[in-house]
Amino acid sequence: MTEPSYDCSDDVAVAAARSRSALERDVVLSERELLGAPDRRALKVLFANKFFFRNGGSEVVMFDEMDLMRRRNVDVAEFSMHDDRNIPSRFQSYFVSRKSYRTSSRRDKLRSALSFIHSSEAVSNITRLIRDEKPDILHCHNIYHQLTPSIITAAAEMGVPVVLTLHDYKPVCPVYTQLSGGQPCARCGDGAFEAILTRRCADGSLGRSALLWAEARYHALLGSYHRVGKFIAPSRFMYDAVVRRFGGEKVVHIPNGIDASRIDASIGDDGYALYFGRLSPEKGVENLLEAHAAARGAWRLVIAGTGPLLDEFKRKYPAVDFRGHLTGIDLQRTIAEAGLIVVPSVWHENSPLSILEAMAHGKPIVASRIGGIPELVRDGTTGLLFDPGDVIQLSEKIGALLIDRGRREVFGRNARTIVENEYSLEEHGSALFSLYEDLIASVGSHTKVGS
Repeated sequence: MTEPSYDCSDDVAVAAARSRSALERDVVLSERELLGAPDRRALKVLFANKFFFRNGGSEVVMFDEMDLMRRRNVDVAEFSMHDDRNIPSRFQSYFVSRKSYRTSSRRDKLRSALSFIHSSEAVSNITRLIRDEKPDILHCHNIYHQLTPSIITAAAEMGVPVVLTLHDYKPVCPVYTQLSGGQPCARCGDGAFEAILTRRCADGSLGRSALLWAEARYHALLGSYHRVGKFIAPSRFMYDAVVRRFGGEKVVHIPNGIDASRIDASIGDDGYALYFGRLSPEKGVENLLEAHAAARGAWRLVIAGTGPLLDEFKRKYPAVDFRGHLTGIDLQRTIAEAGLIVVPSVWHENSPLSILEAMAHGKPIVASRIGGIPELVRDGTTGLLFDPGDVIQLSEKIGALLIDRGRREVFGRNARTIVENEYSLEEHGSALFSLYEDLIASVGSHTKVGS
């Protein structure tokens, strides 16, 4: 969970399901949003993320935003890490070399630890990119470890305002999950990170905990995160978590969006409960498996996904239908045929794209009452909430909803209406565009770097 080379979010399955054809769809824009007017030059935004392929939720959001900005005649530049899975980019000559942080020699481990905290290569490369391309904004997504927050300082010192979308709690939690010993924790929320050492939050390892503490303290002393012009919090829960350290004037709540028009709302279902996503401890999947076992065959459970716990789960719970990692039409069909979607997380989920995907399909959701989940799943309106870790409560709520098709249909219709009206991808793009303009105006950065 805290391995530095694998910061994947829960939304790997959703990421794979989103097609590149989204880049070619037309959209109607208001005159206010267009930047092609003769009296205005094109805005240029540099997007930074350590992966440049659809690895998880942060990449889905970033690629959607890049597409939305291009539709507004915004120039888009990209900064990332080399990887054979990358989508082609004309800026790939600036990308940093691939880093995995898996090595056996002591010398290599020391070198990796230093680059894990501060990447001189990333700072050098993004400095060249900024000088060459002169962006108006640097918009960072998942930059930790391989790119490092040092690129924030580099951009800020060159006069480029920085936006950082918060996909996890990294600026206020060195292990990024707000979990300690498997339990929710917010002890580091004010920027004092000693708790990670005393509690060994990195899977009980003092060595890994010390490395993450050193990373957090280094960037606190450097002021990296305080150089961010605006943090984007996709959930109000995330907003409250980071405001404690950075103040309300630095943080804005912009919900994630989804293009529901590309998904046909399901009519009918095959009556099974579905979990799709990563199989790791913080996702609470074993609680779901125990809930299914407690029901003694009263309802069917399908698990679509992979992760470090897959083999163990398959051995312990043979009555469950494990379908592995699904993508594209296979995943879409599995969601469409489900009676309900389960999100049993035990950590402070931010704003899971898997929930928006389920809502777009018109599916009711049974989910943990934790983190940002209750902002998306409205108890008694679009689904049912249960107390995190309460296996009996979870089993009962799934069972009750699966035997009540009429209630499922009502919840599903409500979910589809809400996702269309409140989580539109176009509305997300409009809010983001306005944020760029406001931030540029507030720092007086209408003149590009180096011009």
